[in-house]
Amino acid sequence: MLSRTANNIYWLSRYMERAENLARILEVADRMSKMPNLEGEGHYSEWRSAMIISGCEPLFEESGLPADAVAIVDFIARSEENPSSIYCCIQAARENGRAVRTKLTTEMWETLNDTWLGLEQRWNDAKRRGEIRAFLDWVKERSTLFRGTLYGTMLRDEAYYFSRLGTFLERADNTARILDVKYHVLLPEGEDVGGGVDHYQWMTVLRAVSALRSYHYLYRENPKPWKIAELLVLRREMPRSLISCMGEIVANLEGLAEQYGGRSPSHRLAGKMFSELKFTSAEEVFQGGLHEFLTKFISRNNRLGEDITRDYMFTG
Repeated sequence: MLSRTANNIYWLSRYMERAENLARILEVADRMSKMPNLEGEGHYSEWRSAMIISGCEPLFEESGLPADAVAIVDFIARSEENPSSIYCCIQAARENGRAVRTKLTTEMWETLNDTWLGLEQRWNDAKRRGEIRAFLDWVKERSTLFRGTLYGTMLRDEAYYFSRLGTFLERADNTARILDVKYHVLLPEGEDVGGGVDHYQWMTVLRAVSALRSYHYLYRENPKPWKIAELLVLRREMPRSLISCMGEIVANLEGLAEQYGGRSPSHRLAGKMFSELKFTSAEEVFQGGLHEFLTKFISRNNRLGEDITRDYMFTG
């Protein structure tokens, strides 16, 4: 496969996953904004947390827009000035898909194209009715539908492996960011760890990664921060956990190794990261500091993405 084609397929899936993750982040902020006595927390508000998680804060500050809910939602969801907005992610996904149209199945292309064509109308309807959550749900549904068509119709060849790599690299980054920002930013000053606000926020984090019911099924007790961290970092049963994402990355890199008849530096780094998660306990994570652990993971995940690009998709 041409490196340019591999790059298009890889980023197509990354952008679709990123659009869904941004919708999840905005849903978290919206749910938390409904909590009494949280409005006006200023520098550490739930809306600032959404900007931090999405990585849009520096660009948003440069824009000079007011740091309120309406401006932040517009910036993350629809702004064409924000290359990481939901709108720009779906647009970029569609452009990458169009460039490799012959590598996609009919179902994949139709899902992707219909998502782009319906995006503007869905956004305008949601704004007019004041139902932003409906728009966010639609984005999540379209991303899920795209993954379903990919998984259900695509040949298990190199195109499939590159697509899955993009999905799980993006997902791992998002899970780590959501967990890290909650741990250090969201709880307002004067609120106790373990108090009502803290409990509600942790519940919202679980909802953000579709893990609330999974948590109750596995632990059968009210959410506790250290067990939530364990679930989202070290439990392979949880499809959005760091270890689950790394397991998928290793498996798809192995698929590429079989296709190309050899391994590369990205295989070694992915295998090392997966092994470290596999043989790490929650106690060890917290002893070394959860923030430090997640910061290191995000950095290494970014490096892994760079290694994969260099090994397979470098176009000069």
